[in-house]
Amino acid sequence: MTVHARRALSAMLSASLLLLVPACSDGADTSGAAGSALPVAEASDTAPTPTATTTGTPAPARASTMPSKPPTATTAVPRNPGGTVRVVGPGHPYKTPCRAIAAAKAGDTIQIDAKGNGGYNGDVCGWSTDGLMIVGFNGRARIDAAGRNSGGKATWVIAGRSTTVDNVELSGSTVPDGNGAAIRQEGAGLTVKRSYLHHNQNGILTGANPASDIVVESTEFAHNGAGDGYTHNMYIGAVRSFTLRYSWSHDAKVGHLVKSRALVNDILYNRITGQGGSDSYEIDLPNGGRTRVIGNVIQQGPNTQNPTIIAYGEEGSPHPGSRLSVVNNTIVNDLRRGTAIMIGGSVSAKAVVRNNIVTGTPTLISQSGATVAGNCTATDPKFANPAGYDYHLRAGSPCANVGTATPTDLTPTAQYVHSLGHSTRRTRGSAIDAGAFES
Repeated sequence: MTVHARRALSAMLSASLLLLVPACSDGADTSGAAGSALPVAEASDTAPTPTATTTGTPAPARASTMPSKPPTATTAVPRNPGGTVRVVGPGHPYKTPCRAIAAAKAGDTIQIDAKGNGGYNGDVCGWSTDGLMIVGFNGRARIDAAGRNSGGKATWVIAGRSTTVDNVELSGSTVPDGNGAAIRQEGAGLTVKRSYLHHNQNGILTGANPASDIVVESTEFAHNGAGDGYTHNMYIGAVRSFTLRYSWSHDAKVGHLVKSRALVNDILYNRITGQGGSDSYEIDLPNGGRTRVIGNVIQQGPNTQNPTIIAYGEEGSPHPGSRLSVVNNTIVNDLRRGTAIMIGGSVSAKAVVRNNIVTGTPTLISQSGATVAGNCTATDPKFANPAGYDYHLRAGSPCANVGTATPTDLTPTAQYVHSLGHSTRRTRGSAIDAGAFES
């Protein structure tokens, strides 16, 4: 058999080794989570030395702190439909992710074997290659910055367009100016899913780019922030659109759990909880924008730095067409004072606030003339286990069947399933329940 024939046969055999595991049996969609699988056919070229500039002195890596319920995979290892698959880890052609990234061409897939976790610490880089997909397999691939950074900015500095990061854990990003990030997005277009970003100065930090769409799905953010109030679990700049769904952001250090300056914001079916952290706003949208906040669990902890839970347009000069809809959320204020929704005086459009459960907050909304209907502000909504942040409704809740009809684009179609999943939402009673969950 010729050398070319042997290579072709090897590629065909490798491509066929796709391991599928069964879906969860509880009916929840957890397709965005980490799990074990085999890679598809991989590139056979020798790994080059990375060209990314790195600074900093290696430090001990931070121990991984996985989500409370690590999800399991339901599909084979994802890959781009075109391009080359470059596999990283023990027994694979590339020793570290950044070596594979340095070799990659536009549209390639980088698959990172989690069996190599521990060997990727300190592997930091930046790139401008477009269309890369970077995905972990055999569990969640883990990279701790270990005291290093790329260009004084981040663990990964992405100048390429249309990048996907899937099933990766990034931690430990710090830089001297205090504004480091796990991911610094400078190109247009980023999708992050099934990932875990924790103990960085920022989780995700993006620049302003009117051609950029940022999507975050089934991803956990925790314990990010430098403690200065200017760094956050996620900070999305003035991009075209930002979508956050099926994700969990919690325990930020002084900064916000979600901050976005996007022209369009869709914050859908998430768990956004201050818990024991010292975060400021749970959601901060300082330039307004066309914004839907639907189906979220939003909890402000007792150690918060700010009594406002959702801030909208507070910096003035809101984006053209700014309007805010807050529908079917469960909003819990364990500080027991302050305002649930604070809207800046320069925002002219009246907010729509419907079918929410709001408890522990003296003031629902600061804007006069807002559309407010179907909300449940009962002192005791009869949550299943509020001490454990479980805000499903028990039988006899005063918040059941009290919601009002909403336009199709504001009607919830899903509900968050912990951890990092979702299920279909269907009205079961005479009317939709207030809050994020149907009882």
